[in-house]
Amino acid sequence: MTAQELISDVIMPLRTSDTGEFGLSIMNEFYVKHLPIVNNDQLLGLVSEEDILEHDVMEAVGSYNLSLNRPYVSAGDHLFDVMRVMSEFNLTVVPVIHEEDQYAGLITQEDLIQFYANSFSFAERGSIIVLEMAKSEYSLATLSQIVESENGTVLSTFITTDPDSPRVLVTLKVNKQDISSILSTFQRYEYEVNATFTETDYYDTLKERYDMLMSYLNV
Repeated sequence: MTAQELISDVIMPLRTSDTGEFGLSIMNEFYVKHLPIVNNDQLLGLVSEEDILEHDVMEAVGSYNLSLNRPYVSAGDHLFDVMRVMSEFNLTVVPVIHEEDQYAGLITQEDLIQFYANSFSFAERGSIIVLEMAKSEYSLATLSQIVESENGTVLSTFITTDPDSPRVLVTLKVNKQDISSILSTFQRYEYEVNATFTETDYYDTLKERYDMLMSYLNV
């Protein structure tokens, strides 16, 4: 899936003549902390809430010195590129451009989370198991076999790595809510269970799991 397929048509960009006060009102309305600035459909930059508060809010945003180095993605970029830019610059929105810097729209963090929640079987009923192991020990085939031996199925998985550590966190979404037998089997094979989340716990920690994925892609 490419960036152009997830563009939001709800939040409009700021024009250079818009005041900082107007920008803050839009940010508050849509619960974001960044907005693109455009001039005749050309992307000029991205203004943050901090940028506005450091200037006179009654002045036009076109006169502001922006702290961000004009982050954006192209319409044809993969959504992993969107996640990388969003993570690298700690953004709540990412501008999308066509050729010659023509502004196409933006992608919000909320829309990106929702897309991956649907794409990685997050909406399916089940549980989360987080295993910690050495990088050399990781085998998705072996982990899937263990889950399947207890009449379960791995719905999705991702790995969180740290370049300074020889170990990884492997997050598994399985289709069972009672995972006691699966956990016992993992422990019998001497896998270290770092954390588990039941159906209720999972929805409360979806954002945390997303942040782990963002960290992994940014390594």
